[in-house]
Amino acid sequence: MSGALLQEPPPSQVLDTVDWSQAGDEAAGLLSEYLRVDTFNPPGNETRGAEFLAAVLASQGIPSSISEYAPGRGSLMARLPGNGQEPPLCLLSHIDVVPAESGGWPAHKGPLSGTIDDEGLIWGRGALDMKSMGAIETMTMLLAAREKIPLKRDLVLLAVADEEVSNAGMKHIIREHWDQIGCSHVINEGGLGIRDLFFEDQTFYAISVGEKGVLWVRMIASGEPGHGSTPIPGQATERLIAAVNKLQKRRARPHFLPSMLESLRQAGIHHGGIPGAVLRSPALVRLLLRGRLMADPLTRAAVTNTVNVTGFGGAAEPNVVGGEAWANLDCRLLPGTRPQDMLDELKATVDDPNVRFQVIQSHEAAQSPRDDPLYQALARNVVQGQPRAVAGPVISVGFTDSILLRPLGVHAYGLEPFAVTREEAATMHGNDERISTANITRGLQVLYRTVLDVAADPKGQWLPPKGVPASPPPAHERAATPATPEGADTPATPEGADTPEGAATPATPEAADTPATPEGADTPSPPPASSGAEQPQEPSPREQ
Repeated sequence: MSGALLQEPPPSQVLDTVDWSQAGDEAAGLLSEYLRVDTFNPPGNETRGAEFLAAVLASQGIPSSISEYAPGRGSLMARLPGNGQEPPLCLLSHIDVVPAESGGWPAHKGPLSGTIDDEGLIWGRGALDMKSMGAIETMTMLLAAREKIPLKRDLVLLAVADEEVSNAGMKHIIREHWDQIGCSHVINEGGLGIRDLFFEDQTFYAISVGEKGVLWVRMIASGEPGHGSTPIPGQATERLIAAVNKLQKRRARPHFLPSMLESLRQAGIHHGGIPGAVLRSPALVRLLLRGRLMADPLTRAAVTNTVNVTGFGGAAEPNVVGGEAWANLDCRLLPGTRPQDMLDELKATVDDPNVRFQVIQSHEAAQSPRDDPLYQALARNVVQGQPRAVAGPVISVGFTDSILLRPLGVHAYGLEPFAVTREEAATMHGNDERISTANITRGLQVLYRTVLDVAADPKGQWLPPKGVPASPPPAHERAATPATPEGADTPATPEGADTPEGAATPATPEAADTPATPEGADTPSPPPASSGAEQPQEPSPREQ
C-alpha cells in the first residue's frame, strides 16, 4: 500500500439504499400538499403548517411537538435519537411565506394551488422560499427512520414561524427551547444553485457560511410645523430630503471577502482558460473585475456596506407641514463592520443636529468556518454527478434565522440544493414561484446523503424515537401489551439506558403519536396517501 492509509468511504456510500424515483415522487406530493396550507405572513397562521408536518411525521411513528409564541403562530420540533457521540444536527426551515396575489399567476397554478403540471413543475408561494426545503427536510427524517439509520447524533427537525417578518418564531424557540434542542450544527436556507452565474453552462452552488449584519433605522427630521401654502426654510421635510440626498451620494468602498475570492477561485478552476485564470487570482479580481462587480447591484451589495431608503412618512394631509418627517433605512453590513460603526457613519454623513436616528433592529455579521465537516459534506454532495457544477462559500446579502444562531456558537450553513435559472430565482417573493420535481428529487438526495455523512454511524445501532417500538412485537405480545391511557405521558427511558434486548416495548396509543394541537386549533387531516407522501420546499437567497 506504499504506506498510504486507506480512507473509509463516506457513510452515504455505505448506507444509501433509497429508491430515489419513489422517494422523489413522495417528496413532490408532500410539497404539493404543503403549498396548499395557507401560511401567508401576515397574518402567519403557521400552526396550520406545523400541524400538517406533524401529521406527516406521526403517520410514520415520529412524535413531534408544537410551540406557539402567540395564538396560531406555532413552530414544530421533532427528533430522531442518536447515540450521543456528537451534539445534535438541526434541519431548519420556516413555515411562513410572503403574501401573494393570485391575479398575476397562471390559471390553476396560483399561489395556494400546489399544482404539479405536465412539465413536472410544482407551483405555489413557498415553492422556493422555503416550503420546498421544509418538505425535503421532513422527507430526510422520514427516510432516516424508515431505513433505520444508526445515528451518532440526534437529528432534529425544526420548522419555525415568522421568519419573513420579525424572526419571532426562532426568538421564541431560542428563549424557551434551545437548551433542550442543543444543536451544534444547522442546515438552513441562504444559498442556491444558479445556472450560468459566472460562466455559460456552469452551475454555481452558493453555500452560505455567513450573512451580512443588519441595521434597520428610522431617520427622523424635526422642524417647525406650518401651512403647506408657505414654504419655510428648515422645515422637517426639507431637512429629511437633504439628509437622504447626502446618503445617496455616499461612496462605498468595496471589500473583497475571503469567501467571495474562494468562490471565484473555485469557479475559475472549474472553467479553466484565461477567464478562469483571472478568477483564480485575487489580485487580478481586484484589478480587472472591480468595476464590473460594482456595476451589478447584486455583486455590489456583496462587496460593500449598503444603505437603502425603503420608505417615508410624515403629515397625512397635503396642506400640512408636520413637525417631523421620517425615512426608513435598511443597512447591510459586511463582517468587520459593527452596527454602531454604521450608525456613527450615518450621523457623520448627514451632519444635522435636527436629524436623529432611531434603531429598529440590529445584528452583527457572523460566519461559520469552511473547514467544518458539514460544509465539506454539503459542497461534496451538491456537485456529485454534475460535471458542470461547482460549489463555494458566500456571505449572504440578506439574513435568515441563522443570524440568531451563530452568536450562540452554532455552525449554520445555508443551502437549498436546487439548481435554477436567474429568472426562476426571481420568482421568490414574486409571481409564478415554482420548482421542478427533478429539483426536488435531486435536492432530497443531496440533503439525505449529507445528513448520512455527518450524522450516521455505520457501525452503530438504530435507536427508535421515544415511545416507538424498535420493531413490531409478535402478535401475542401485542395483545398482552397494556395500552397507555389516553392523555397519559409515555414513561421516559432513563438517560443513557438501553431497552433490554428482546423486551417488549409498550404500545403507544394512536393519539399519543400525534402532537398535541394548541387549544382552540383545528386538527388537520393527514395528507392523502395517493402519492405516498407529501410536500417539500425550496431555498434561495431568500432572506429578509
